[in-house]
Amino acid sequence: MNVPGEAQSDDASYATAAVAPPASASLRDVVYHKLRDDILNGRVSPRERLTEPKLGKTFEVSRTPVREALSRLLSDGLVERTDFGYAVVVPSLEDLRNLYELRITLELRGIARAIENPQVRHDERLLRSELATWEPLRDAPPDPDPSFVILDERFHQVLSRASGNTQLTGALVTVNQKIRAVRMHDFVDEDRIVATIDEHMAIVRLVLDRQLPEALTALHKHVGESLEVVMQRATTAMTRMALAG
Repeated sequence: MNVPGEAQSDDASYATAAVAPPASASLRDVVYHKLRDDILNGRVSPRERLTEPKLGKTFEVSRTPVREALSRLLSDGLVERTDFGYAVVVPSLEDLRNLYELRITLELRGIARAIENPQVRHDERLLRSELATWEPLRDAPPDPDPSFVILDERFHQVLSRASGNTQLTGALVTVNQKIRAVRMHDFVDEDRIVATIDEHMAIVRLVLDRQLPEALTALHKHVGESLEVVMQRATTAMTRMALAG
């Protein structure tokens, strides 16, 4: 978990959902933003006990700003009350199924709207820049690591944003935040990493070539495969989470 003044990791820089507190932020805002960032980027284990004394010591503040930060995180749905204090929320399998269905719908809508309306054009600058990010990864795939999910989320966020509907993208970001703790455990083998990189590049190239129906099919296969397969991965991931920490 990060403490005030500690440098952020390179992986954390891809967490576009994380917002740095303003320079004039109060202590409660600083604690809230840093703890929220740690939770959203998987630096807090779902099994970790989040108590006011422990967090106060970590952030070198009194219990009051910690208590107020935890109250905001509770309202955000990122933590829940437990017998010992608070813990990171992990969705149930039923909730996860519903969230994945919503994620697939949001993902596909970005391309579908361009198919339905020829006046909707994807931002080629954004897509070419994202493609350039993945080309070196194709040539030298990173070692399997849960933090790869941050790169994966970035890709899908850029793809959605390039379609021009910022509200759609915002909804996708919110859904990804809710399932990130589980999805982090989906990138633990080399084949999964390599396949993801190849599929990302293929999807972007299809969109750039205006082969939108083909791009929609490729994206659907990429994010959907079948809902049952996704749930199998989620179940495995949640089992890993239960064994971790």
